[in-house]
Amino acid sequence: MSGHGHGHGGGHSHGCCECDHEPAERGVEYELYKRIDIEKLQCLNESRDGDGKLVFKPWDQRTDRTKFVESDADEELLFNIPFTGSVKLKGIIISGEDDESHPAEIRLYKNIPQMSFDDTSREPEQAFRLNRDPLAELEYPTKIARFSNVEHLSIHIPRNFGSESTRVYYIGLRGEYTEAYRHEVTICNYEAAANPADHKVETITPQTQFIS
Repeated sequence: MSGHGHGHGGGHSHGCCECDHEPAERGVEYELYKRIDIEKLQCLNESRDGDGKLVFKPWDQRTDRTKFVESDADEELLFNIPFTGSVKLKGIIISGEDDESHPAEIRLYKNIPQMSFDDTSREPEQAFRLNRDPLAELEYPTKIARFSNVEHLSIHIPRNFGSESTRVYYIGLRGEYTEAYRHEVTICNYEAAANPADHKVETITPQTQFIS
């Protein structure tokens, strides 16, 4: 029961721009869930600890009703989603029950780790008014220029269609992923490999070859 107004970044009532694709092909596009640091993912106001992690699942499980998250104190949910690298987010699907508990709006924020409900008063990068989508068929295309170099994504659900609690079965994220560079690991790897030039050995057999 947030009372926050709509953001100016979106407001598409629907937007499936991939409907002409074969389902299997769309499934390949929706694999950003594999790039989520799932142990660090947070869902605020979930009724049961850890359930928020369950809705980021494979494409072929998007209509699975056994795994879901439901809000607790009111209709709001806030997902804090850290990625293991940098993401260019191109689209999002959000699916719930075909009733009043389905999310009616989402607000997207980028690169605000540990976001709280107090932070949702700020302007989102983009907002969408949702249609009920129990079969996970509707994609809401993001403004890609705003969602390049995303290392952390927050999804705020401020309201549903009139129920006391909100239920979500699936959140699909489509986009591109770039692995984070870890220079310190690279340096350690080089140091761990012995450099033959640093070790003068009197008798080296001719067959020995050092591979750098």
